[in-house]
Amino acid sequence: MNDSSDFDAIDSLLSGVAPQVPLPDPAERRDLRERAHLSKARVAEALGVSPSTVSGWETGRDPVGEVRKRYAYLLDGLRAKLAPEAIEDAEAVEAEEEAEAEEAPVPAAAVDDDVEVLAAPEPCVLCGNPAAQRIDGFAQHLDPAECTAAEPAPKVPAPKAPAPEASPRKPRGRAFQEESGPGELVTRAVAAALADHGGDVDDATAALVKHAIPDAMVLLDETRKGARYDVVAHPALPKILRKQTAKGADQVWEARPKWTRRVLPGGAHEVTALDMNAAYLSALKTHLPIGQLEHSSGFEHDRRRAGVHLITPPEWEYEDVLPNPIGNRDEPGPLWVTEPTLRLLLRLSGPKHRLCEPPEIHESYTSGSTENLLEKFRVTLTDARARAIEADDEVTLEYVKAMYSKFVSTMGESNYNRELYRQDWMHLIRSQAFANLWMKAWKAHEEGLHVVRAMGTDELHVIGDWRRVFPEGRGVTEVKVKDTYTVGEGS
Repeated sequence: MNDSSDFDAIDSLLSGVAPQVPLPDPAERRDLRERAHLSKARVAEALGVSPSTVSGWETGRDPVGEVRKRYAYLLDGLRAKLAPEAIEDAEAVEAEEEAEAEEAPVPAAAVDDDVEVLAAPEPCVLCGNPAAQRIDGFAQHLDPAECTAAEPAPKVPAPKAPAPEASPRKPRGRAFQEESGPGELVTRAVAAALADHGGDVDDATAALVKHAIPDAMVLLDETRKGARYDVVAHPALPKILRKQTAKGADQVWEARPKWTRRVLPGGAHEVTALDMNAAYLSALKTHLPIGQLEHSSGFEHDRRRAGVHLITPPEWEYEDVLPNPIGNRDEPGPLWVTEPTLRLLLRLSGPKHRLCEPPEIHESYTSGSTENLLEKFRVTLTDARARAIEADDEVTLEYVKAMYSKFVSTMGESNYNRELYRQDWMHLIRSQAFANLWMKAWKAHEEGLHVVRAMGTDELHVIGDWRRVFPEGRGVTEVKVKDTYTVGEGS
């Protein structure tokens, strides 16, 4: 059994009965910070989180665990420092300044570091109604009372099929009719998009895909309700996870395969290029570090922790038939790899496989980990995807695909998702997808197929009767044919 998953499940139960440190409402949190003339960056640095996390706390999100205690301590201290008798004179001056400001024209710049006043209202990223400000790149209401997202949205009935002249293409199927729980957010979003665009599939799909990132974060919030850990309380990352140049990369190697078999079996053979469905969706189930990454040195690997590791990889002697588990790397010597890559190497060096020597571990940055941090999020999207396929609902299918693929690709340093900044998680999830593909290649090899190519996260080319090895279909555990071609003599 997985010890970390077991303990995480127990922690989740305990968190439901443990008393939470009380916090003032979000408006007061922001008011206390601004009256103390503290920037979000300074508060974030003191608490070991990112400025966008502080923004979230001041607009309705609540921290949990230890960071909640520290935040409550800070707010209590600010409240004491800003007692009326201590700031009476300062408030009088502030009132005079505000009176003068009312007479002056309002600039088009931000009223706060992260708030931009819009020349024309734009749809709120949370409720869809017109908002006059943009926060962290997204139009939003500053006052929660103005934002209808806080109220449970009514279920939107499925739109009637439009007349042919109103929409040349009609939605072929509706995957969600009686959905409940987190998946209902997907249901309602699809129904609303189809209604807004008169049932036009292309326009509705384009609108949903465009909004996939903020929608994925709302869904993540819903699936994390009652959880012990705040996944958007961003701890500071070590230097190896920061870009070395403005347009460059950090120091972590994701082990991305790009391998082609050098010597083919004699004769002419038909090769089938297989597509592994929803590779990033499956990879959301991986060991993710929960908190601050802590440095350690030595050769021991603690399976209860996860992170990145500086290793000297072992020699790989099977390049003629299988890709190297660390991918295509030309430079010899130590390199920083992710948890999935290290675990794959340790597995292949173990008594069951004995394909290589164990990697040599020099340093690590790790934290206590669990496979369950994103599990409910993953299951919700997996179920939505399966129902969409069953109902031939291409609108929902494309929407769900955009949600999980963009969620993974923007959780690092991205201007498109400033709410979740976990560069380490992005590397680990991608590497888990690569490790999953490598194990598919190993399974094909063990079952007597000839592996010809392995590319990225989802492409495997094989010679032989692959249907006796892999189930065919569009499901997450199935594969589909991407292409067929002939190689060898006479091809």
